[in-house]
Amino acid sequence: MNSAYRSPEHNARVRGARRSKHLEGTAFDISMANHDPASFEKAARAVGFLGFGTYPRSGFMHIDLGPARRWGDPFPARAIPFAEDQPPAREHLADSRTMKGSGAAGLATVGAAGIEIAQDTLSDAQTAIQPLIPYLDTLRWAFIGLALAGIGLTVWARLDDWNRGRR
Repeated sequence: MNSAYRSPEHNARVRGARRSKHLEGTAFDISMANHDPASFEKAARAVGFLGFGTYPRSGFMHIDLGPARRWGDPFPARAIPFAEDQPPAREHLADSRTMKGSGAAGLATVGAAGIEIAQDTLSDAQTAIQPLIPYLDTLRWAFIGLALAGIGLTVWARLDDWNRGRR
């Protein structure tokens, strides 16, 4: 966005129109560097903008909520078409279902490996702690099950995001 509300002083400095819609805060000058002017105008009209000024040499379009009118030269056709807009990236990876699932799988894998090491170490002192060994084996399998559930959640979240067009 190049310009929105302008104070009377600023409007005079930039040689804006005496009754510019910028003075009311109902006008915007938008750079077309990464926008298709025709698509942008169509979207702006759809939400109620009626005034359109095009400034292809300066690379921006003026839109406002004033009466219906149009001025300026059209933007030339681009040699290379604009790429489709990509959906916004996740702002917080920690909130990602994929990250939560893979984090659970990682934690469970480390837990299962720790139990495996503890089991090997404790089996050397088997006579002293013989009653704990069956519980450790069960606990290790519980961690392996949790790891598999985390992997399953990660795969499901990826496929679900892909089906919804988020990735």
